[in-house]
Amino acid sequence: METDIRRIAAVGGYLPRQCGISTFTTDLCESIATQYPDTRVIALPVNDRQNGYSYPERVRFELVQREIASYRRAADFLNINDVDTVSLQHEFGIFGGPAGSHVLALLNELRTPIVTTLHTVLQNPDPEQRRVMAELIQLSDRLVVMSSHGADFLRTIYDVPESKIDLIPHGIPDVPFVDPNYNKDKFGVEGKTVLLTFGLLSPNKGIENVINALPAIVERHPDVVYIVLGATHPHLRRDQGETYRLSLEQMARDNGVGDHVIFHNRFVSIEELIEFLGVANIYVTPYYNMDQIVSGTLAYALGAGKAIISTPYWYAQELLADGRGILVPPGDTAAIADNVIALLEDETELNAMRKRAYVYGRDMIWSQVAQRYMESFERARTDRCHKPRGDFVLSTLERRPGELPPLNLDHLRRMTDDTGMLQHATFSVPNYDEGYTTDDNARALILSVLLEEVGDPTAAEARQLGCRYLAFLNHAFNPQTDRFRNFFSYSRTWLEETGSEDSHGRALWALGTTAGRSNDPGLRGLAGRLFDEALPVAVDFESPRAWAFSLMGIMDFMRRFYGHREAQLARTTLAERLLEAFRSNGREDWPWCENRLSYCNAKLPHALMLCGHWLERSDMVDTGLQALEWLMNVQREDGHFVPIGCHGWYNCDAEKARFDQQPVEAHASVSACLEAYRITGQDRWLKEARRTFEWFLGRNDLRAPLYNPMTGGCHDGLAPDRVNQNEGAESTLSFLLSLMEMRLSESAVKHSDRMSDILAASQS
Repeated sequence: METDIRRIAAVGGYLPRQCGISTFTTDLCESIATQYPDTRVIALPVNDRQNGYSYPERVRFELVQREIASYRRAADFLNINDVDTVSLQHEFGIFGGPAGSHVLALLNELRTPIVTTLHTVLQNPDPEQRRVMAELIQLSDRLVVMSSHGADFLRTIYDVPESKIDLIPHGIPDVPFVDPNYNKDKFGVEGKTVLLTFGLLSPNKGIENVINALPAIVERHPDVVYIVLGATHPHLRRDQGETYRLSLEQMARDNGVGDHVIFHNRFVSIEELIEFLGVANIYVTPYYNMDQIVSGTLAYALGAGKAIISTPYWYAQELLADGRGILVPPGDTAAIADNVIALLEDETELNAMRKRAYVYGRDMIWSQVAQRYMESFERARTDRCHKPRGDFVLSTLERRPGELPPLNLDHLRRMTDDTGMLQHATFSVPNYDEGYTTDDNARALILSVLLEEVGDPTAAEARQLGCRYLAFLNHAFNPQTDRFRNFFSYSRTWLEETGSEDSHGRALWALGTTAGRSNDPGLRGLAGRLFDEALPVAVDFESPRAWAFSLMGIMDFMRRFYGHREAQLARTTLAERLLEAFRSNGREDWPWCENRLSYCNAKLPHALMLCGHWLERSDMVDTGLQALEWLMNVQREDGHFVPIGCHGWYNCDAEKARFDQQPVEAHASVSACLEAYRITGQDRWLKEARRTFEWFLGRNDLRAPLYNPMTGGCHDGLAPDRVNQNEGAESTLSFLLSLMEMRLSESAVKHSDRMSDILAASQS
């Protein structure tokens, strides 16, 4: 077949990565390459693990899921290689950043037409998903959906014009219409009636409902076997092992149908899948999620001419209409049993259903789908002629800030033992003599939650480390005083009965963050209980920093538990108290809540801005922003960040101390500036955050980096003539927390004003 398109690049997944997007992208690329031998097809898969995969030759560039810089490098690669069209396979979960927003960094810099296949179109997106979707729609020349439901949602929910949408069915292999008994001896099920479910195994697939239906089915048809084909989903296996599969096996034994269930625990090739489909008499998709807009497994089964029983998710309703299958309510085991029995006892209807499905699927075979995609690519090129983008040029650092360093948790691991995180290090070697602190374990717990939120490949390990840090805080809490102890010796002895107010506030911050943001129910449960017990005393604290730390925790806690009355009251009390401190102590040349700048200064306006934003208190927001702007001016000299030195601090009407400069100050300032950006949308705050972060990397008084990429640690401070070579917990955690917060914010770096317009249009 002929086309003027000579180079196509597919971005998504690729086999041997085990997921539906990888299978789809691989099949699409191979089908296009077969149908259009003069067109070169290359693939750029997204890796979800550090070591990547052993990809075939078609893969020319690999993206690192959680590193936004790799998306920008991919854009450079595609622009330089003069690709005619990019085919993006979009699913929120396969790209890094909040709601998969890292992919926008790639699309924003592409000069070539973009055709985006939407594997998910959400009916009720959250604000972050809607924001990402709005920009994705704006940047794509054409949008491909695989069902009429998807097209309807694009028009009615996202205001996409009909002219921009292409409805192309999910591709399927071209297989003959075969008698299920033909190859059963190959699988050892000759003489059996086979029910089949296949796909990556996870709890949302509803397989337990078929197993619970089997006793009734087997009673009428004792020759029935149920084959569950597919490996446990890699992410589920990574986090929980084979617990779910084992529970299904036990359920089958408990139901007395252990001899009627076969688990084939393997990710099979398309050739093997076709053979398994060939022996199935009835295919079952008992999924729980009714919002599923497409299902490759259902498409394959229909194309193979299978009799199908399914729950009525959107795609099943469409594909199985007009007698091409049977729909049953989700979780209704009796309905599954009744309909399986009815089909097995009405061979005429079973075969008629198979034929209707097979005939319908002829328009879905990959050779035809490849042609439909090529037509979409050609339309995208025509559309682009009417709205070309500028020529590709290499970006300067002003347009594209320096890339963030890769994450390295080696030193975090080194400093963490079975008790928790040690306080100090001599060079990069843990110093046992100094023991542990609640302060550092609280910071480490917050880091573990951010790692999980960013979705870093180390998130599973971070949750395990988070258990240790949370266990430390649990042990640190003294129920006799309702206070946290702080200093704990290496010999496992508390060195005080009550820690400082600031350490208590920092513990509340960590607990609130864990309870409000972690996806681990065990961590959430314990953190929430401790938060409840430790919150009341904070209202009586006198330290403004303890107020600020506590407020940070309260605000994160209320993400999930907004109706928590005591948290609401504590938030109002502490925020009002902090505002009053700024009002009563501040003056025009010193708009601050104290007569001295000391440590973690930026946390004070940060907490005030954050609370004011959510309470819709403009006075709090304005006071916080004014104080932060003054503080950042105080901490800027010769164009770089200069934190207040700990040798003397900065007393009002006195000279400020320049050294020693501490990493904890840089983190507090990075975090506060990012919050100011989120509240105001003003790019200057992002530049302040970036400038401050670069203090770790050598943009400082000594032009010397504090972050050590070889160890993953951060040096303890900047003296007048040298860098402190020790890599303690506070310093290392300050850098890692700053890095994680910068990563979380990067999706908002570009085109914030333009995105506000797009979002407003999408909601109008």
